[in-house]
Amino acid sequence: MSAARRGTERPSAADTGAEGPAAMPAHAAADPAAPSPQEQEQLQEQQGGAFTLPRQRQDSVAGPAVLTLLVVGDDPTGAFTAPYFQEGAGPRVRVLRARNLTAAGRLLTDDVHCILLDLPDVLERLPEVLRIAPGTAVLVLTDGADEDGRAAEAVRIGAQDHIARESVDAPTLTRAVRYAVERKRADLAQRQLTESRLLAQENSRLERGLLPTPLLQGATGLRFAARYRPGRSRALLGGDFYDTVRTADGTVHAMIGDVCGHGPDAAALGVELRIAWRALTFAGLGGEALLRTMQDVLVHERSDEEIFATLCIVDIAPDGDSADVHLAGHPAPLVALAGREPGLLPFEEGGPALGLLPDAYWHRIRVRLDSGWRLMLYTDGLIEGRIGEGTLRLGQDGMVRITSRMLAAGLGGEELLDAVVTEARDLNGGELTDDVAVVLLERHEA
Repeated sequence: MSAARRGTERPSAADTGAEGPAAMPAHAAADPAAPSPQEQEQLQEQQGGAFTLPRQRQDSVAGPAVLTLLVVGDDPTGAFTAPYFQEGAGPRVRVLRARNLTAAGRLLTDDVHCILLDLPDVLERLPEVLRIAPGTAVLVLTDGADEDGRAAEAVRIGAQDHIARESVDAPTLTRAVRYAVERKRADLAQRQLTESRLLAQENSRLERGLLPTPLLQGATGLRFAARYRPGRSRALLGGDFYDTVRTADGTVHAMIGDVCGHGPDAAALGVELRIAWRALTFAGLGGEALLRTMQDVLVHERSDEEIFATLCIVDIAPDGDSADVHLAGHPAPLVALAGREPGLLPFEEGGPALGLLPDAYWHRIRVRLDSGWRLMLYTDGLIEGRIGEGTLRLGQDGMVRITSRMLAAGLGGEELLDAVVTEARDLNGGELTDDVAVVLLERHEA
């Protein structure tokens, strides 16, 4: 069916079950676009006896809004033979007619706002109508009072309302169609809202399940804390990832990383890398061998060759007095040793990010920790926030200053991380736009 016919013309009698307007009852408004009989005769004379109706006006042109009503049934009383109904200056209700659902299916388009069922077996047909037109309002025409409860049952099944046949006139029908359309819109909006909430809850449960649970049983004297804030709105998981485990030999392994990019793809790849790191660590791999295998995982799992990931791995000796650090394009951790000012670990010997160079090499950085220390691992989302309205960024030096001040104030654990992230956010003038992950490992002097 052509677009012109769907939008502006009445179905012809040649369509099985589809009818055009046959007469206009007194309660329906006259079509101002139709020529008078005298005008028709003049046009016939001007065109040599052949008369063609002018194209119907577009309903969206200046004037009241137009709602399209599709009447399905025989209409024995002729209540819907008029081309449209209108109450005063209110919306115009344009009428399409179909004798049965088969014909109605051919007339049912996005331009139809409401369906009125005038069928003897309406309760049996209503579910089919709701199936083929889930976004369209539905009215049911009834005979007299609803003594048998059929109208109420139709509303229970899914119709928006019912109209008594003897009450059909322009004001009643116009209001009924308007209210039915608005009820349907409200129902659809509520359904979409409910579906969105359920989907958000499912995603939230899924993302919480993907967040790591540290495995530090037996690591006496060691405290762990972490904070995670994804950059994308209403998400629980971003492209940053971290994990901490203790292996059978007593070594504590900590890791933090950042997949370039944002969104669910980066988050999914981050989860894959974190799970791979944990599995490889428990399998006994470490250092450069682990990083090379992690790079192979990234290369095989990434969706684009330009995607890379930074990584920082810290392996703390069982006695807690030393650690080996490997940096793959990642910011160096902050270390605070007992009696010394906090500072960054050496980063000059770090290697490139995973996924950039196939033959990369990552040097081991040996760190002496002594008896009391704090190690803070973080992603670049923490240090790339701005300071005020200018272009100056917090940077690693700014982060060290903030952390030093908080440590001097006696903060530690999750309280320390909350304070550092909050001040970085405040300096930025609002939420940090990138994902932020921070991990803190603490060992106090015996």
